[in-house]
Amino acid sequence: MEVKRLFDVLHYQKENHPQQVALASVKNGNWWKVSTDELIDLSNKLSLGLLKLGIQKGDKVATVTSSNRVEWNICDQGIGQIGAINVPLYPTISKNDYKHILTHSESKICIVSDSGLYDRVKDLVDEIPNLQGVYTFDQIEGAKNYEEIIKAGEGGNVADIKAISDTIHPDELATLIYTSGTTGLPKGVMLSHNNIISNVLTVRAELPIEAGHTSLSFLPLCHIFERMVIYTYLHAGVNVHYSDIDTLKDKLSTVRPHFFTTVPRLLEKVYEGIVNKGLALTGIKKKLFFWALEMADGYEYDQKPSFMFKIADKLIFSKWREGLGGRIMGIVTGSAACPLKMARVFSAAGIPIREGYGLTETSPVLTFNRFSEGGAMLGTVGMPIKDVEIKIAEDGEILAKGPNIMQGYYKEPEKTAEVLSEDGWFSTGDVGTFVTNNAGNKFLKITDRKKELLKTSGGKYVAPAPIEGKFRENFFIEQIMVVGEGKKFVSAVIVPAFPVLEQYAKENGISFSSRDELIANPKVQAKYQSIIDELNPNFSHIEQIKKFKLLKTEWTPETTELTPTMKLKRKVINQKYEKEIDSIYND
Repeated sequence: MEVKRLFDVLHYQKENHPQQVALASVKNGNWWKVSTDELIDLSNKLSLGLLKLGIQKGDKVATVTSSNRVEWNICDQGIGQIGAINVPLYPTISKNDYKHILTHSESKICIVSDSGLYDRVKDLVDEIPNLQGVYTFDQIEGAKNYEEIIKAGEGGNVADIKAISDTIHPDELATLIYTSGTTGLPKGVMLSHNNIISNVLTVRAELPIEAGHTSLSFLPLCHIFERMVIYTYLHAGVNVHYSDIDTLKDKLSTVRPHFFTTVPRLLEKVYEGIVNKGLALTGIKKKLFFWALEMADGYEYDQKPSFMFKIADKLIFSKWREGLGGRIMGIVTGSAACPLKMARVFSAAGIPIREGYGLTETSPVLTFNRFSEGGAMLGTVGMPIKDVEIKIAEDGEILAKGPNIMQGYYKEPEKTAEVLSEDGWFSTGDVGTFVTNNAGNKFLKITDRKKELLKTSGGKYVAPAPIEGKFRENFFIEQIMVVGEGKKFVSAVIVPAFPVLEQYAKENGISFSSRDELIANPKVQAKYQSIIDELNPNFSHIEQIKKFKLLKTEWTPETTELTPTMKLKRKVINQKYEKEIDSIYND
């Protein structure tokens, strides 16, 4: 069969490679493994139940889960095949954002995963005109359960579903995804079935995955990156096991995935953990560890292993692979810039990291580094995917055109016109250039966000992202934001990697009773100054960090400094730490 709509993917799996474990997630302490047939059956019952509730083609149904679970996919499939529109929400957004999205999207019902989310949404029912009710995955006293919808659909006629699904055209709206945004209210990105399916089929052809392989999924399903990847897994017949971040380490060893997707921050966390273990070693073991790490620092894609490298692999890198389950064939990272060191070191260790690039508005993939020889280049986000055109505007902005480009922003034609030209070119807001590898292939390199360039009082423009990316490679630095708008020089606010810093303090006789005391210690200040002195020569004089301020608290989406996709909210950080930033320039 030909896959044209999102709900075709599961039926394609049934026809070509039905699986005993299409999807799996932990339920009541045990794995709940759902076969292809079971997933189709439950989705059909949910569709029929929604029809009984009065949900019609074109109606919006909001879904929000605090962790990835099979129930979400049952809802996604069940909503889509009757022509309704899935509106996935981030669990970490504010109550005001919930109210805005549910109102703006005109969602008829909202299905949430747990009591925490139910408590945040239930009181909004009376405030939102179209919202008729809230259902939950978990059994919660006083709440309607989503299984009530499934039971309402039992005994219904599946032909009723087909009668509707046959009328759904690939270019019809499939989902509304509200962008997290670093400023302003979220915008509803309108993506059609064809937008996303074009991405699925193209990406599927480039990944080293096969029917029966196992994947681990932990990035939010409300984000188009992981959602598109799940459709790709289903199309390929890959067994998907869901995890949350808290239990990820255990699930890596039990699931033993062949493939997964991630964000750079998680790779940095894993790397920091590996380095911390290395620091705790003594004698020859410690020397061997850092010898291997030094070899990895010089690695290039497609590099043939030398004899010494094979020794390092056997003694050191093989243990890294075992830590990730021992079967990893590839990892794709996206959503934010991947520090070069992460891609280099993990790939050297036989854990192939490939960075991709895209946006919610592009469904999402525009480019990515391939796993085939000559198909990847370190420091880039890869080559454009099939049927996608990329060009660089005169001011350096990356423009894209292809079947994956969104239909527009829901109810916001003016904002749509700002980024989408009449002839289909989408303005990404990112600045980049093309570079060529030894095989003669052209790769896209992101240099900055167009709107994030800061201008010093001397009139010089500075791109903060490359500077931040380089400094985050140092395992003493958890987070960093470059500042200097309207100032004489560039500085930075830095959140230390406290586990690493505390180990350093212990080894160097630095006593402290609080983080405030630790970051104020002259030896600690000197350590971070030495890091800045070491890395500053990578940049021009105007880009170099002249002063810094250490902060005691990590930035998170919950504390508002980061978007749900872990991007810096620069305006929020500037406002929240105004006093600390001012002290840099007033001291």
